[in-house]
Amino acid sequence: MQKTMSALGSTVGDILRRSARRAPSAPALHFGERSFTYRQLDEASTRVAAALLARGLCKGDRVAAFGKNSDAYVLLWLGAVKAGLVHVPVNYALAGAELAYIVRQSGARAIFVDPALSAAFAGCGVSVEITGTLRDGEDGSRDVLAWAQAKGELLVLPEGVEDDDVAQLLYTSGTTAAPKGAVMTHRAFVHHYASAAMALEMRGTERQLHALPLYHSAQMHVFLMPSLMLGAPNWILEAPDPARVIAAFAAHDIEAFFAAPTVWIALLAQLDKGAEGARSLRKAFYGASIMPVPILQRLRQLLPDIGFYNCFGQSEIGPLATVLRPEEHDARPASAGRAVAFVDMRVVDDDLRDVAAGEVGEVVYRSPQLCAGYWEKPEETEEAFAGDWFHSGDLARIDAEGFITIVDRKKDIIKTGGILVASREVEEALFTHPAVREVAVIPLPDPRWIEAVTAVVVRKEGSGEVGEAELMAHARQTLAPFKVPKRVIFVEELPRNSAGKLLKRVLKEQFGGAAAEGRDDGRDGVTRHGVSSEG
Repeated sequence: MQKTMSALGSTVGDILRRSARRAPSAPALHFGERSFTYRQLDEASTRVAAALLARGLCKGDRVAAFGKNSDAYVLLWLGAVKAGLVHVPVNYALAGAELAYIVRQSGARAIFVDPALSAAFAGCGVSVEITGTLRDGEDGSRDVLAWAQAKGELLVLPEGVEDDDVAQLLYTSGTTAAPKGAVMTHRAFVHHYASAAMALEMRGTERQLHALPLYHSAQMHVFLMPSLMLGAPNWILEAPDPARVIAAFAAHDIEAFFAAPTVWIALLAQLDKGAEGARSLRKAFYGASIMPVPILQRLRQLLPDIGFYNCFGQSEIGPLATVLRPEEHDARPASAGRAVAFVDMRVVDDDLRDVAAGEVGEVVYRSPQLCAGYWEKPEETEEAFAGDWFHSGDLARIDAEGFITIVDRKKDIIKTGGILVASREVEEALFTHPAVREVAVIPLPDPRWIEAVTAVVVRKEGSGEVGEAELMAHARQTLAPFKVPKRVIFVEELPRNSAGKLLKRVLKEQFGGAAAEGRDDGRDGVTRHGVSSEG
C-alpha cells in the first residue's frame, strides 16, 4: 500500500514539533522578559495557527507580517505555516506606494502590524480583509501574542499541509527594480535548513543572537530556523543597535552572531574601544552584501579566536548557496566559498557553458532549495530559469577547487568608454584608504564616457577633509586608469534597506539627473548635487 504524503513529507511545522518532542523543556526563544521552551513555542504557535483558521482563512491564503523583530513575529510565521497559509514578510521600513505594492501584489487576505507601525500601514491606502496586531495589542481578539498566550485545551489542527505547499513569498529587496515574490515551498526550506546547519557547523547547544530583521530571509532562514531545528537556545533583539548587541553578547554568553557588513562596520567602531564584550563569541557570520576585505581583516585581528563564515546567496535559493569556512579565509579572504550540500552551482557564459578557472561568468543553480518561481510573474520566472538552470544575476570567478569570488551583479557592471569595470574592484581599492568608512561605486551618465565610474563615499569620523583628488590618487596606485573614478561624491550616509543591503538604484536616481547635465571639460570633476562634494 502506498504511504500518504503526510507520513513521508517534512514541513516547516514538523521541524518545530520534532524539536519539542526531542527536548520539550529546553530553552528555545528569548525576547526581552519573555521566554519559551520548545514545548511552549510549539504549543503557542499551534494556538496562533488555530486562531488564524478560526477567522476564516483557508489553506493557501496569504498572510502579511509588517513588524520589527519580536517573539510574536516568529509565532505568526510558525502559526501561518502550521495552518497551511502563505506567510508574506514585509520590510518594516516601507511606506506608501512601496508598502502598498507588496500587499496588493501578494493578494494578502490578512495583515498583522506592529502597533507602532499602524500609521504607516493606514497611510499606504490598501484595504485588507483581516487585520490584526503583532504584539502587545490591546485587543486580545486580534493580537498574535494574545492568541499565543491564551489558556485552555489545544485545538487539533486539520491535516493537509504537504511539503510541496507554498510556505512563504520572499520578496526580493528591489535594489534595481520592483520587488518580486519568490515562491518558497516547505520542501525548499527544509532542504535549506539542513544545508545551513551543516555548512555553518551549528550545534544544538549553540547560543545564537538574532538582531537583523526577521523579515529578511538570511536572519530567519539561515540562522533562526536551522537553530530551532537543532533545538538550540536563541535570543532576539528588535534591531542591531551596536551597543545593545555587544551588551547581549556579554549578558547571555552568546556564541554565534550574524550581521550584514554594514552592521559589522558599526560594531567595529565599538570593538576598537575594547573587544572584551565579545569574549563568549565563537562564530561570526557575515553576508547579505559584500564584506570589504580591509574590514574583515581588521575584525579578524581584533577577534583572533573567532571563526568567520562568509554566507552568500539570494532570496530565491533560501537564501544560502555558498559558504567560506573559517579555515578557508587565509588563502581566499575575498571568496564567497563553495556550494552548500543541496546546491548544484556552476559559473557559465551566455550559452550556459562552464567558464574556465579564473574567468568571469554568471552563477547558476539547480537545487531543491530553489523557489518555484515568482508570484504571478510568469515572464520573469521563465527568464530566471532559462535553460533549466536558475540564473542568479551574479558574476563570479570560479577556481579549480570550486571556490567562487563574486565580481559584481550583472546590473552593477559599468561600461565606461566601451570597457567593462566591476564596481566591487573599485570599491575594494578605495576601502584601503584610512579615511574611507563606506563606499559605493555606480555608473552615472556622462557625455564623454557614456557611463562614468563614480564613487559615493562616507568618510570616517575624525578623518579630516580628505578630498576627491586624494582618493583618486590612492585608487591609481592599484587600478588601471580606466577604472579610476571620474567623480567622487561625499555623503553623510549611504542608502540601505533595514537589512543593511546597499540600494545603489537610489544613488543612481539621486545623482543621475545632475550628472547628465554636468559639464564635460575633459577633466576629472565632481557633479555637485546637494551633498558635500569636493573637486
